[in-house]
Amino acid sequence: MQTLKRYKWTWLLLLLALIMAAYLAFNSLALGSKELPVIGEVQDFSLENVNGDTVTLADTQGKARLVYFFFTDCPDVCPITTFMLSQTQNLLVKDGSFGKDVSFLSISFDPKRDTREAIKDFADRFHANYDGWYFLRGDQEKIRKIAADSFKVLIAGDNRDNFAHANLIGLVDRENRLRALYDAGDSDNVTPEFLAAAVKDLARE
Repeated sequence: MQTLKRYKWTWLLLLLALIMAAYLAFNSLALGSKELPVIGEVQDFSLENVNGDTVTLADTQGKARLVYFFFTDCPDVCPITTFMLSQTQNLLVKDGSFGKDVSFLSISFDPKRDTREAIKDFADRFHANYDGWYFLRGDQEKIRKIAADSFKVLIAGDNRDNFAHANLIGLVDRENRLRALYDAGDSDNVTPEFLAAAVKDLARE
């Protein structure tokens, strides 16, 4: 009860953000639409990769990207969604677009526990191909701001016991514009095949 009271406004904001995100995700399916709308600009960032290198948004410019916010101790949606992204990766590797025209960004928002080593262990469980998949970490508040301002993803809580976040995958075009938000829990529509087709179509745009 004390936790609920302490985070009352945070949870209310999260609820509103989830409603907005669900609306955007529904529209982002764009069934029958030829071109995805521009939702907004993705702000630049500078984060740490698992090998210790600094990665900025500009480093992946010119490619279509799938972006996901996660934490390695997540007991439910993060590993499931990361597995789906790994299946998407495999489809893109087969046709030669992964790392060349398409890249993935998985950004941890739990820097205290998610060391480079912890994140790499997590990524290796899903056979991440580091030629095109960046697993990033950085200051928690900075990442919260990137998630909220650029991807409409609100992250609530401050540790694994009270973290809450919208389970959304962002689709970013070559010019650093957010073009879609996909609800990773919508297994009827958001599949590895769907994601692979969406990101390849955007890369060709």
